[in-house]
Amino acid sequence: MLQIDDTIISFDVLDEQFVCDLASCKGACCVEGDAGAPLTETEIGKLEELLPLIMDDLPEVSREVISRQGVFYIDEDNEPVTSIVDGRECVFAYTDKGVWKCAVEKAYREGKTDFIKPLSCHLYPVRVKQYDSFRAVNYQRWKICECAVANGTRLKVPVYRFLKEPLIRAFGKEWYQQLDIAAKELKQSDK
Repeated sequence: MLQIDDTIISFDVLDEQFVCDLASCKGACCVEGDAGAPLTETEIGKLEELLPLIMDDLPEVSREVISRQGVFYIDEDNEPVTSIVDGRECVFAYTDKGVWKCAVEKAYREGKTDFIKPLSCHLYPVRVKQYDSFRAVNYQRWKICECAVANGTRLKVPVYRFLKEPLIRAFGKEWYQQLDIAAKELKQSDK
């Protein structure tokens, strides 16, 4: 483990290789699982504001879930998460030529908002858990991402470099620079 400020980072974030491969996985992370993506109160407000801009991109069943329960629900850990359809797919997911994508990110890419997507989605496959005195930053392995691991291995891109933008969004540029220096120093010491 590595500590930077109030974060404890698993070495897997530095050592493991990962680059998303949407052509292979078809965006499975948006539709697999048994709970929605973790949200902050601020993100809930942003998602509610964005609804008029993205509603037409969402499948009818997602629109029905949103009209019934809203953009989020409280999960079994008593935390807010994105609403899901049939206990599975995120209400903000839509298909584009057989690939699941995020309607929120689509609106961002089209210049309709400055909100790219919930941070927990942006950081995936890294998960951040808040404890009393620190935040744990861990790499989450999931079978549906085996193609991303293979792609990252082929391209020689560690998780933290693949996630540079969202890690800076979460922790700041200086934090990321410290992480990058630590990763390089650890790699040198392994030689």
